[in-house]
Amino acid sequence: MDQQINSRKQRKQLEEQQRRKKHAKKKKTKNPKEPNRSWLKKTIIAILAIGIAIFVIGASVFAFYAAQAPKLDEELLKDPVSSKFYDANGKVFYTMGDQEREHVAYEDIPASMRDAIIATEDSRFFQHHGIDFVRLGGAVLANFRFGFGAQGGSTLTQQVIKNSFLNNDKTLKRKAQEAYLAIQLEREYSKEEIFEMYFNKVLMSGRIYGFGTAAKFFYGKDLKELTLAEQALLAGMPQAPNAYNPFKNPDRAEKRRNIVLDLMYQHKKITKEQMEAAKKVDVKKGLLPESKRQTANASKYDAFIDVVLKELDENGDEKALEDGVNVYTTLDTSAQKIVEKTMNNDANFPTKDIQAGLSVIDTETGAIVAVGGGRDYGPERGFNYAEALTKRQPGSTMKPLMDYGPAIENLKWSTGKTIVDEPITYSGTDQQINNFDHQYKGTITIRQALYNSRNIPAVKTFREVGAAKAKAFVKNLGVNANNVTESDAIGGGKINLSPIEMAGAYAAFGNNGIYTKPHAIKKIVYRDGKTAKSYTPDPVPAMSDYTAYMVTDMLRDVVSSKYGASGTAAGIAGLDVAGKTGTTNYNSDEFSKWGLPETSVPDSWFAGYTSKYSIAVWSGYTNYKDPITTSAERVLPQQLFRIVMSQISANVQTPDFKQPNSVVRVGGELYVKGQQPAEPTTKEDTKEEDTKLNAPSGLKATYDANSNSINLSWSHEANGEEATSFKVSVSVDGGGSQALTETSSKSYTYSGAEDGKTYVFSVVAVAGDKTSSAATTSIQIQASEPKPDVTDPDQTETPTNPDETETPNTPSEGDNQDNTNTNQNDQNDQTDQQTENNPDTNQQNNQSNTGNANRRNKANLNSVNKNSTPDQTINQQ
Repeated sequence: MDQQINSRKQRKQLEEQQRRKKHAKKKKTKNPKEPNRSWLKKTIIAILAIGIAIFVIGASVFAFYAAQAPKLDEELLKDPVSSKFYDANGKVFYTMGDQEREHVAYEDIPASMRDAIIATEDSRFFQHHGIDFVRLGGAVLANFRFGFGAQGGSTLTQQVIKNSFLNNDKTLKRKAQEAYLAIQLEREYSKEEIFEMYFNKVLMSGRIYGFGTAAKFFYGKDLKELTLAEQALLAGMPQAPNAYNPFKNPDRAEKRRNIVLDLMYQHKKITKEQMEAAKKVDVKKGLLPESKRQTANASKYDAFIDVVLKELDENGDEKALEDGVNVYTTLDTSAQKIVEKTMNNDANFPTKDIQAGLSVIDTETGAIVAVGGGRDYGPERGFNYAEALTKRQPGSTMKPLMDYGPAIENLKWSTGKTIVDEPITYSGTDQQINNFDHQYKGTITIRQALYNSRNIPAVKTFREVGAAKAKAFVKNLGVNANNVTESDAIGGGKINLSPIEMAGAYAAFGNNGIYTKPHAIKKIVYRDGKTAKSYTPDPVPAMSDYTAYMVTDMLRDVVSSKYGASGTAAGIAGLDVAGKTGTTNYNSDEFSKWGLPETSVPDSWFAGYTSKYSIAVWSGYTNYKDPITTSAERVLPQQLFRIVMSQISANVQTPDFKQPNSVVRVGGELYVKGQQPAEPTTKEDTKEEDTKLNAPSGLKATYDANSNSINLSWSHEANGEEATSFKVSVSVDGGGSQALTETSSKSYTYSGAEDGKTYVFSVVAVAGDKTSSAATTSIQIQASEPKPDVTDPDQTETPTNPDETETPNTPSEGDNQDNTNTNQNDQNDQTDQQTENNPDTNQQNNQSNTGNANRRNKANLNSVNKNSTPDQTINQQ
């Protein structure tokens, strides 16, 4: 028994041993790659599982969003969605998208026009079912081949959906709903119907919707009359409607047109010969001249709306107008109406064709309040001189920005800092720099140099500051300049500003040195009513408050009745106003080439401000070679400023400019606190200061036509010592000062006055060995019919400016010329103000300069009274 058991056990043991050996052998011969295959298999399974999960989740999300999508509405599909524009008070003043359009049926669209659009926007339009994944890849390749933006990824069907029902936001919800609705649209409408929807509702430019409307607007033609080049240009416009507007941006429009032609050739819609021939066509050929452009679709405030549209474009939101957005602007409709009434009144302009651009900015916020784009400005019709004038030099309006502002900011100069007005040349050259009168005043204060608009002191001040600091100063005022030179010191270099930019820069002086970029939009709100985008820029400290106030105080004198003040015609009674004139010039080659009169200048400017509003005005002619020749033309910006500023300020509380604690007034000049001269330390000094003889006041001059004489009268207030006599002097037409008499009376009669001459009288008080400062007044005699004012010509050669100065609008041959007007800008600002009659009034306006002279009405300059120092009465213009 035991033996059997043992044998059986042994047998089982042997079998187990054999089994183990066999298993071990199999294990040794197993493929070592099998573990890797196992992991690969597991990875693939995991990826598939994740993919399925993502697909399920994505499909669920898509279904969820699709269920919330709006229903297709045929009316919305075929008509543009309106965008609303709100004024500063939140009231709608314009609705965009509800204008009449030229509706074109599919069968009336030329085949070549369809080919141009399809090749550009959706080359597989007739193959896909609303969504084209091949199109997405093709768009990437097209952008690499022809440049960024050559072709988008959305199909025409998707664009119709987006522009009809959805917001422009790039969210998953919007994309899902767009795809779903695109598929639905393809199911319910034919390709031809969908193409017709796109063709008639797409935004083409500004306020132009649909290709048919655009053909009439830009070319004055029906679609079937368009050439291949014209069709290609229109086909390329929807991507960036205002950027590719051929009226305003012909160069960009041409590049876009050529991309469209490339795409048409790539997709075999045209031959290579046709493409090359169309590319050679001048992009301006066939465009309607300005005189024949449509005036339809006009709103009340076209110039302002155009500024808003440009701002949307610059911020990448122009296409949002197709989606029906709400645009909240800074428009003051009352101010805009005043501006438009002023710009459209021919009585305010000295000639039929002279143009002007005007901008009104809120001094504190930088908000664009109103815009004067030009005379009788209409939508899309002309050149907006307020915002697009960037090729005309600014003249002496640059002096506070480039010279005196930086000097006070960096060098802490006082307004009484003296500088020598003497012959100098531009650094490194033998080119003479001249003043407007080709004379030199010797040692004068920077205050007088600024209100007399002297060129040489301005260039000297610029040299003291240095180009780097001047460049940094204007950069804080929104002026980016790559290179700053001495010619920029007097506004004859490469720095050019539009009236909007100029008004924004000057506003910082009136806002304690705080600059806010001019803007016409507060915010936009998308169609959902919740999503918003702010456009309001942050204020930036541009300069110290002492700089802002001291420059402002000097610019007050520009509009005062001081002798030689260049902006007297801009003064307004009851308003604390500061400002600066500017005049540019032709060079000697331009005078010769165009046969210009000796009194010719191309541009006239005025920039001025109160604590409430800042206004900049440019005037000149569309064609650069058409000159300003008379004083009436040159003084036009001042007249427009005065008319607009006085009316928009009539019912608005406008505080005076407030002197900050950082500024100290000593005598008649301002100092940065801590930089003022020492106080008198002796009793003798104090006594001498206390007993300083007062100047005469209330000096008046009236003309007696019967006797050809001028009657002078004045008063004098004693200051501890009565004047024993008064000395009277006269200067005729800017000549040297001539003593007339010394009298104890407070009146004098000047005989032998001549018609057409300007007389400047000065009176000083005398008491023993003391002589007061002078009171002055000027009067122009016009006993007979006045003759047109003509100022002396500026014939001095000027340094060459390598930049071309272009005409504001599409130039004709000879319009764009090398404008080397750096030497004599503002050559006749002063003389014009002394002789110009205000067209709004005919009565004489006799005033004294006691108190704040800039707060008196100097609109009519037949007789103007002034106070100045003895030096100022002797110096000549």
